[in-house]
Amino acid sequence: MKFKFDAKQPYQLDAINAVVEVFEGQPLNKGDFEITFESKGTGVFASQTETELGVGNKLYPDDSQLVENIRTIQKQNNIHQEYSVLSKGKNFAIEMETGTGKTYVYLRTAFELNAKYGFKKFIIVVPSVAIREGVLKSIDLMKEHFSQLYNKVPFNHFVYDSKRVNELRGFAIGNELQLMIINIDSFNKASNNVIHQYNDRLSGRKPIEFIQATNPIVIMDEPQNMESAKAKESINSLNPLCTLRYSATHRDKYNLLYSLDPIKAFQLRLVKKISVASVLSDSDTNAAYVKLNNVTNKSGKITCSLSFHKNTPEGVKEAKATFKQDDDLYLKSNEREIYRHGFEIAEINSRPGMEHVKFANGIRLSVGQENGGVKKDIVKEQIKATIKNHFEKELQVKDMGLKVLSLIFIDRVDNYRVYNDNGYELGQYAKWFEEIYKEAAQDYAMLLDIVPVHKVHNGYFSKDKKGNMKDTKGDTNDDADTYSLIMKDKEKLLSLDEPLKFIFSHSALREGWDNPNVFQICTLNETKSTLKKRQEIGRGLRLPVNQDGERIFSDNINNLVVIANESYEDFASTLQREFEEDCGVVFGRLPIEAFVGIKYTVDEQEKEIELDESESIWEHFKENGWIADDGFINKSFGEAVDADEITLPENTHVSRQEVIQVVERFQLENHIEDHNKKHKVKLNERVLLDPEFEKFWNTINTRTIYSVDYKTEDLIKKAAEAVSKMDKIKPPQVRTQMADLNIETKGVSTQLVQIDAPVFAEKAKKVPDILTYIQGKTELTRSTIYDILVQSRRLPELPVNPQQFMDQAVREIRAVMNRIIIEGIKYEKLESTGKDASRYEMSRFREEEQRLFALEDKSYKVVNEDKSVYDFITYDSKVEKKFAKDLDANKKVKFFIKLPGWFTVDTPVGQYNPDWAILKQNGDIVYMIRETKSTKDQLKLRITESDKIHCGRQHFETIGVDYDVATTIEDSGV
Repeated sequence: MKFKFDAKQPYQLDAINAVVEVFEGQPLNKGDFEITFESKGTGVFASQTETELGVGNKLYPDDSQLVENIRTIQKQNNIHQEYSVLSKGKNFAIEMETGTGKTYVYLRTAFELNAKYGFKKFIIVVPSVAIREGVLKSIDLMKEHFSQLYNKVPFNHFVYDSKRVNELRGFAIGNELQLMIINIDSFNKASNNVIHQYNDRLSGRKPIEFIQATNPIVIMDEPQNMESAKAKESINSLNPLCTLRYSATHRDKYNLLYSLDPIKAFQLRLVKKISVASVLSDSDTNAAYVKLNNVTNKSGKITCSLSFHKNTPEGVKEAKATFKQDDDLYLKSNEREIYRHGFEIAEINSRPGMEHVKFANGIRLSVGQENGGVKKDIVKEQIKATIKNHFEKELQVKDMGLKVLSLIFIDRVDNYRVYNDNGYELGQYAKWFEEIYKEAAQDYAMLLDIVPVHKVHNGYFSKDKKGNMKDTKGDTNDDADTYSLIMKDKEKLLSLDEPLKFIFSHSALREGWDNPNVFQICTLNETKSTLKKRQEIGRGLRLPVNQDGERIFSDNINNLVVIANESYEDFASTLQREFEEDCGVVFGRLPIEAFVGIKYTVDEQEKEIELDESESIWEHFKENGWIADDGFINKSFGEAVDADEITLPENTHVSRQEVIQVVERFQLENHIEDHNKKHKVKLNERVLLDPEFEKFWNTINTRTIYSVDYKTEDLIKKAAEAVSKMDKIKPPQVRTQMADLNIETKGVSTQLVQIDAPVFAEKAKKVPDILTYIQGKTELTRSTIYDILVQSRRLPELPVNPQQFMDQAVREIRAVMNRIIIEGIKYEKLESTGKDASRYEMSRFREEEQRLFALEDKSYKVVNEDKSVYDFITYDSKVEKKFAKDLDANKKVKFFIKLPGWFTVDTPVGQYNPDWAILKQNGDIVYMIRETKSTKDQLKLRITESDKIHCGRQHFETIGVDYDVATTIEDSGV
């Protein structure tokens, strides 16, 4: 098949013209037929200069003309630039989202510059072998297309090779369009690169001199990967006429001429939509789980990082810690019984490529491997989800001539293929794939032509000298051959006659994969992927092609499914953050050009708002405080809309509602960072130095101790009843959920669209000592615990999920213990004097001042400053905000404090932090503690809240302080 390229894509033409128009004022290329009538240096040769080394490009417009051209282009493309034009040289940035034809655009731009102005010498600089091979493949696919577009103009292209430096002479003296592709590493180290050394085959000159003589137009593909000082110096050493920088993720947007950011690309449907199939698991805490994260060797001190399960007050939780030789996992896990025997570290190997840890019981783990976890179940479910989505997509596009491909990335070749003396056999992942494929194929056998499993999958990996697949890092000479194979097979893989549909490849080779018909991407990492989400989705964003090489533009079909082992919410949140970090896309901020393009009618003629008017509206919004200086949309905008207070500058051509609708499209969907303004909190020393306040403070924080009286029989009866009613015990499970991602100006949001049936783990083969476990959590006797469990009649469920059973039983027993304890609690005032009588000294207020900040929309500014310790009071609810305001205004209140988090009362259910301390003076002085709630009905409060209030009441009654719950100032007794 042959790819067909659309020469009339508006967004691609805009990107091409943005560069071409920079050179307005350059003499036009008049065509070959005029050569005989013109001398060199004029006419067709006007854009060329000739030296003894060769023919080069020549630029006529001066800097002032270029600046004028650039500003015109930026205005046309609604680009606002704050820094001065050309301040960083003749560098020009073109921003295009992955999958929108960036390579096509810059190659065609070279042809267009040649056709219009006669420029002939172009150098394409790339940062990696993968991108180089991609450029070569693109030229191969597009050369016939360009030949038709540009009247069969002759051109030459080649990859710079230090072993073939003679090609540079041809590049220099050639009078046709020349495209040289070169890796940045080929010329950025002057000391050892052939390109910088004198060469007898080039008349004793340095190869780079032939390049410099041509004054080439340099095209940088992914320039953000070539931003070091040395790389910049190397680019300048080429003596470029100018540098054109193409990327989706510019680090520095030098003289930005055109921008097609990810939001525009998704909104214009220039790339596939994205869905995320999340494969998640409950942590199986019944097995001896341990995973090796990494091994380090610092100055001869060898350590390893392990993930494992640890006993905590809240139950068993996953933890991570550093271990050295002879460390015992049993001790590090707070004595989890399952690690008691054999989990001492016997060996740690830090040799590169052979990193592993070995335990005394013989268990050996390489980096990323785990023992006793649910990794196996997760991987199998990811493979299952990939195959299922693949079949569903094939069913959807049946009879449309569309080949469906799935990419499965792994980080260890032996998971796909294992070599032995007899050749090789399938690795574990490949075995699971074949098992799951055969099973899934049965459900689709009547609907699809099912390809035999041994033909449907294959691996693309780098190979050693014996031809065996091997692990690599993506940038070796062996990888170059693999990238070449990937590119060579690009069209073959798109053919319906080719049975291969599921492609396994090394995650290090990911950059080389860019096939338009990839509809599923699955990454089976043994370690947590460090790959960016944008890189992950980038392998399958391009719009698909049919058997005639034509693009498919159907929204229903163009959907990429990423099978991930994380929640879709986390995936979306991370993707949004990467858009902000990589592309400068800032969600929640209104760009100056936001209103450009809004249509209006004048004298029956339809017109559009231009950049000047858009900027005027933007400045008006800033002056009114609806947006911040950086364009971030303030809360006051929404308030002004609700109050119908939005205004527009005079002579604005569009309506308020149209402007409001535009602004609302930019409001944040997901808050990645807190844009809230902060105020530094200040201490009022006058209050602290007031003797009356000191007496008040010392009284309200008098120390007490509590005791409890209860009957064991009551505890057993009530606890057994509670355990009998606890939720059904379920085995650990792996769940798959599908969500669509919506990528808009207001952020990356998700919409859950499918939940698959969970997959359950087998019953535990070994049951832990439940009596010892519960005793450690409750401090009850073994006989009491035994009676509770037997009377509950729930013990048969223990093997289903032992850890869940034990943790739920502990929760129920402790809840009953708390109720009984609360009912029988008694506080007693400690009979001590001086500092020992008070729990907290007033100096704590001074110590805390340096760390305190108040968020603007979560704090109240105290009006009567001598009433409170600090000038701002932070509140958690509207009830608290109004209460603070009313206390401030009440003339009976001499002092009031929103009690800090460190002011607590001991209770059996945890530390209790009351809300307010109030000194009321209306004739008599009354010390008050008030808890503000939205309701005084104890039954409507959470049990722990109600219990703490009960304990708080007992404590403050003991020390003689008035305590109550209030909803407003009116029912507070103030």
